[in-house]
Amino acid sequence: MAGRRAPRRAPTRQYPRTARLNRLLQEILGEELELIDDERLERVTLVSVDVDADLHLAVIYYDSLDGEEGDEVVLEAFAEARVRLKRAIGRQTRLKRVPELSFRPDPAVREGSKIEAILADIGPIADHVPVPDQDDPPAPSPGSSTGPTSPPPEDA
Repeated sequence: MAGRRAPRRAPTRQYPRTARLNRLLQEILGEELELIDDERLERVTLVSVDVDADLHLAVIYYDSLDGEEGDEVVLEAFAEARVRLKRAIGRQTRLKRVPELSFRPDPAVREGSKIEAILADIGPIADHVPVPDQDDPPAPSPGSSTGPTSPPPEDA
């Protein structure tokens, strides 16, 4: 049967579709934010995008140099730019439906900042406190000898 062809295989991917879409949307949104002339969004970084498996919602996590104090202003600016951002996604992707965009401050960045502030309050590690290295042998436990063990003396 000369007319039969082997079935076409889909190209193998190293990661799932949503992961590829997350990265693509982050790139598109980042490029579009650079084109938007809004000073409220100048100090904003898109940290990550998380698209639902059904592609109905995309959560965009951001961080702002203004911190928590600037969140209200940044979210207002994102709300005003939402239509333009969705249009850019629709123009640059081949999706049947552009997901709804939801903007949220990145909790990991905020928690990291809090931890850094706590560590700064504690101060540097004192120079006289030894810091164990991975190559150092483990320290002997208290009460144990470091030399070779000998059998206990026998009673005669």
